[in-house]
Amino acid sequence: AQQPPDSCQTLCDCLEAAKTVKCVDGNLTAVPPDLPPYVRNLFITGNRLARLPAGAFPAQRLPDLSALNLSGNHLRAVEAGALAALPALRQLDLSGNPLVSLSPLAFGEGGSPLEELALRGALRDHGVLLSLATMLQSGVLRNLSRLELADNGLLLLPAGMFTALPALRQLDLSNNSLVGLRNVSFQGLGQLQSLDLSDNSLGVLRNGTLAQFRSLPALRHISLGRNAWVCDCAIEDLVAWLKESDQVEGKEALTCAYPDKMLGKALLKINSSDLNCSVPVDLPSQLQTSYVFLGIVLALIGAIFLLVLYLNRKGIKKWMHNIRDACRDHMEGYHYRYEINADPRLTNLSSNSDV
Repeated sequence: AQQPPDSCQTLCDCLEAAKTVKCVDGNLTAVPPDLPPYVRNLFITGNRLARLPAGAFPAQRLPDLSALNLSGNHLRAVEAGALAALPALRQLDLSGNPLVSLSPLAFGEGGSPLEELALRGALRDHGVLLSLATMLQSGVLRNLSRLELADNGLLLLPAGMFTALPALRQLDLSNNSLVGLRNVSFQGLGQLQSLDLSDNSLGVLRNGTLAQFRSLPALRHISLGRNAWVCDCAIEDLVAWLKESDQVEGKEALTCAYPDKMLGKALLKINSSDLNCSVPVDLPSQLQTSYVFLGIVLALIGAIFLLVLYLNRKGIKKWMHNIRDACRDHMEGYHYRYEINADPRLTNLSSNSDV
């Protein structure tokens, strides 16, 4: 008798020979509960899962699942333990999901065999970025060799985000809005081979970052194209590194974005004379110069004041005489009253006259 079709055949395209199951654009709201145990490659894309709860994948029911693609599912939450029961999982793609919650315990606490993680366009929420950093720093993904964080509008990365990824070989940070790497540590990434920083807003790379790049023995492919390089004195270290390093791909095409007079100039063709960097003056000399300038200003003000006095000397002299006469009349009035009050006879006379 013919067996009734199971839900895998109803909701998905199940290919046992290829050990692949595809549940694409089917308006699914949850992971199908009875996926076949032979599956190695599982595509659940273009659906409406909304959340991935704990136990979304039946414990130990999918022993061979190696590649899991959950991109474009409108996923907003990946909860603790949602991906913990997949002992063979090597590749996970969560790209294109508007995540607002990503549990640092999504893979459980015991560690995951995951080697490739794609989060392209899934980290628009800053809280999710911090949760991812916590997850990575916990060491649960120590086997990760490829991490894709492109297209997320990232301005800055959490400090120490990559410190517990000793097996990482490829890191993709392209097409973000990174303005600097000052708080980013690449120390410990001894296996890192490829770093993509293209299509960002980097204006300069500081000496500390360049020193880290030099210290990574396997790093031979750095992409820096389409950034907003600011060609002022601060870029001298970067230019010197570019000229000596063989780590940067297509470095000949890197050009200045600012200032206007340097727009389009190749970074490799910049010389110190182009930047017009003068030797900085030490602080005591600056203070001495300020004091001299202040003295000159005060002397000028004093000279102007004396000149005004000289030009108005007649008016000032007349004004002084008027003040002196007024003061003298005032004092004579006080003196007259004092004499009347001091002489008893004048006092009695003044009293009688009042009567």
